[in-house]
Amino acid sequence: MTNLDEDLIALRREIHSRPELAGEERETAGLVAEQLRAAGLEVTTGVGGHGIVAVLDASAGPTVGYRADMDAVDAQTNVLPFPLSDRTFDDGFASRVPGVAHLCGHDLHTAIGIGVARTLAQNTESLRGRLVFVFQPAEENLQGARAMLETGLVQKHAPSEFYAVHCAPFPAGTITVSPGYGLPGLDHMRIILPAGDDAAAAAVAAEVDKLGTVVFPRSIDEYNSRFRAVLDPEIAASIQESICVAQWTEQPEGAQPIPNVILRVWPQELHTELRQQVEQIAAAVGGHVEFPGDPFPAMVNSAELSTAAGRYLSAALGPESVAWCGASWPFNCEDFALFLHQAPGAQFYLGVADAESGINGAPHTPDFAADERAIGHGVRAMSGLLTDRLATLSADVADGRRA
Repeated sequence: MTNLDEDLIALRREIHSRPELAGEERETAGLVAEQLRAAGLEVTTGVGGHGIVAVLDASAGPTVGYRADMDAVDAQTNVLPFPLSDRTFDDGFASRVPGVAHLCGHDLHTAIGIGVARTLAQNTESLRGRLVFVFQPAEENLQGARAMLETGLVQKHAPSEFYAVHCAPFPAGTITVSPGYGLPGLDHMRIILPAGDDAAAAAVAAEVDKLGTVVFPRSIDEYNSRFRAVLDPEIAASIQESICVAQWTEQPEGAQPIPNVILRVWPQELHTELRQQVEQIAAAVGGHVEFPGDPFPAMVNSAELSTAAGRYLSAALGPESVAWCGASWPFNCEDFALFLHQAPGAQFYLGVADAESGINGAPHTPDFAADERAIGHGVRAMSGLLTDRLATLSADVADGRRA
């Protein structure tokens, strides 16, 4: 383990012990900005809330972006309802904030992003262009990426490609690429029904449930099985479409209860058809549907760039360290999707599990834990990949393959 690895583990533990919810990442952002300035990057804070944009301007040439998210989760409501084990892996650095915890791995994402920036800032002679590091707030509520982009600062730097990692329950020391796949889009609907018609509400709920093709895992074993399924070519080929349904009832004071529906949908082209189906279900009992906003887009990884990254990582880390994903994981959304609307790129699954010691590496489970050796692995993988992508883009420009 290098000194940098040890520094980043200490940083991750500091962030882990002081988690901040979406939109409240003031202390975390302060730590990030301090680290990046010390590394010599040009740092802008307060971007779309507590977001940070940091530039490493090594030489003239193309620009590549890298994003890390910083927020924690509400540990009471934003985790899967699995039994909590009696094992703990954060003795001495557990959350000091009641009800808030880093159960999605964003503390690791932040530490890795800083590690990549520090590593490349010390090796600028190997870089053929510029890197833009985006440390994003408010990913859990799908608001931070949009808020950052609305400032125009990210677009001003005009990255040609964008990359990110996310913790996953695969073995530490591995990384998974998903060419052409990613995470589903999300659609929110409010169903307005005739006053006092409980039978209509029950009928609508039953019909909406039938739209679902997958249900949330009910145990950690089922969760891990579903995650492994996207790596099995035969199984993955059979789950090219997925619809996950969540429902709850809104209770306005003194007014008729309003059923609410969330659909997580892959591919996103299904949204139009599903909206029509829900409208038909509501109309059949004399109701109608309100749509608070447009569907949130799916996160779709570039097939070309994901494949290129997988080949590079296989050569650099060894083929046994790289897995290939052939379907969308259907239960989470990700606002990195909006950065991929600005430039093609990919998010990779970073393995953080260690079955031997009981570390499950399963985000949004009540006893999520991560093998901290994954931090150094992620730093080395992403530092190498970003260096390679700048070199490739520079060569393409020199050869006239890109404007």
